[in-house]
Amino acid sequence: MLANGATLGYRKKGSTEEYKNLTGLKEIPELGDDPEKVENTGLADKVKQYEFGIGDAGDLTYKFKYENTSEDSPYRVMRKAGATKEVLSFCEELPDGTRYEYDAQVSVKRSGGGVNGVMEWDLNMALQSEIVTTDPA
Repeated sequence: MLANGATLGYRKKGSTEEYKNLTGLKEIPELGDDPEKVENTGLADKVKQYEFGIGDAGDLTYKFKYENTSEDSPYRVMRKAGATKEVLSFCEELPDGTRYEYDAQVSVKRSGGGVNGVMEWDLNMALQSEIVTTDPA
């Protein structure tokens, strides 16, 4: 499946409003977690024993086209949320209808530029909840 058509929406944490899609999305990150492998060997064991601990989703960075022409430009809205450390709810939806919902604080970083180089910005997530996956019907 191609990533074309994937969306990322946001809303105030705790809100029941529809998610508002952030326009200009160019790239989505890997989603999931890598649980820490914890050694838990007993004195009678012949080999080391392990179990999985809590997971780490790693760096979640979404890439967008740069556009800052209005008050509701995603670049400006997310920059303001980052400055206040506001926790927002997010929903990434894939073209097949799979949804990933989570809460996060954000930070914004604009790319550099050069001759014939496009301007972009990165939306970095600091997870504040588990990632809930909803499969398509």
